[in-house]
Amino acid sequence: MMYDVNKIRADFPILSRQVNNRPLVYLDNGASAQKPKVVIDAVEQAYSMEYANVHRGLHYLSNLATDKYEAVRGTIARFLNAPSEDNIIFNSGTTEGINMVAYGWAMPRMQAGDQIVLSIMEHHANIVPWHFLRERMGVELVWVDVDANGDLDPQRVLDAITDKTRLVAVTHMSNVLGTVVDVKTIVQGARTKGVPTLVDGSQASVHMPVDLSDIDPDFYAITGHKLYGPSGSGAIYVKSERMAEMQPFLGGGDMIKDVHREHISYNSGPMRFEAGTPGIVQQIGLGVALDYMMNVGMDAIAAHEQVLRDYARSKLDGLNWLNVQGNSATKGAIFSFTLEGAAHAHDISTVLDKKGVAVRAGHHCAQPLMEHMGVPATCRASFGMYNTIEEVDALVDGLEFCRELFG
Repeated sequence: MMYDVNKIRADFPILSRQVNNRPLVYLDNGASAQKPKVVIDAVEQAYSMEYANVHRGLHYLSNLATDKYEAVRGTIARFLNAPSEDNIIFNSGTTEGINMVAYGWAMPRMQAGDQIVLSIMEHHANIVPWHFLRERMGVELVWVDVDANGDLDPQRVLDAITDKTRLVAVTHMSNVLGTVVDVKTIVQGARTKGVPTLVDGSQASVHMPVDLSDIDPDFYAITGHKLYGPSGSGAIYVKSERMAEMQPFLGGGDMIKDVHREHISYNSGPMRFEAGTPGIVQQIGLGVALDYMMNVGMDAIAAHEQVLRDYARSKLDGLNWLNVQGNSATKGAIFSFTLEGAAHAHDISTVLDKKGVAVRAGHHCAQPLMEHMGVPATCRASFGMYNTIEEVDALVDGLEFCRELFG
């Protein structure tokens, strides 16, 4: 079926509003995506008519909330084509998921001198937890650079593995450059060397189909607010063998089976790692968001965004005073750029905002990459399933105005 972007846009109430007396052009999807009405309605329904705590009650509302909440585990498994919903651990997003792996899996089995291999493109969420292990345990971080186009050569990652490597942690898609990483080759190569892999899927899972049964990583993290779902929702896929090795990260609530004065026993499966009252409504909203995306079709979304990417690339390439960072042939529809001259990224973003165009400015929680590229900050235009060709033109018009304004 034909991709009807206008029909999709009608599902997102915020896209009908104006900003600074101009139609909103929302190009900050890499930071957080807008929400379709079905998600907003599901959240309202859950709070207004169906709310109760999960797992702990025998009354109607508790059973209803529990059924809806637990059903999301299966929805995430289908969305990622994971082997089983029992491999899906709920959390508040990628940051919590990676910290869970750092504290619950890595910390108990690492010691001073052990190494973790990272790419220079990682988001801080996939850097800071490993720095904690560096500071507190003497673990070493081994960095792999990207090439001039922003591509990450899988072989360079595999070559960085030594007999001291205990984990490879890489992004599936750069939130700054849009670079899509060949994580399957990295996962397979690392496994032949006996090294587990963690993949940050925060960006990739939004923009293209993800098949975990094919990629087969040990850990794969997603975050709900980028997936057109509520903030505070997310999950991490954990391979069964790794889950058996993990220790609980947080204590209390449903992660417990029995508690006594002298001993405790833990729950089984993913609930072992889900302490306290969870983000019930947030996860229910995430399930609705993923169903919405799957109904549109991940292949269709990816194809639409590739059209936007190619058109935006052609238009931005025509601005010889614009420095676009990274030029990977397989990148997603994410563009980071600077303007020649003295204009700071924040200035460019502020001027574009006056034109109704929302972009991100700063280091995008990727300071090692900024240092590698030799820039303090960039502007980033990141596209989503509801963006249009006309909005690319609005971005270009705004940039041309910036050029005139800043000389």
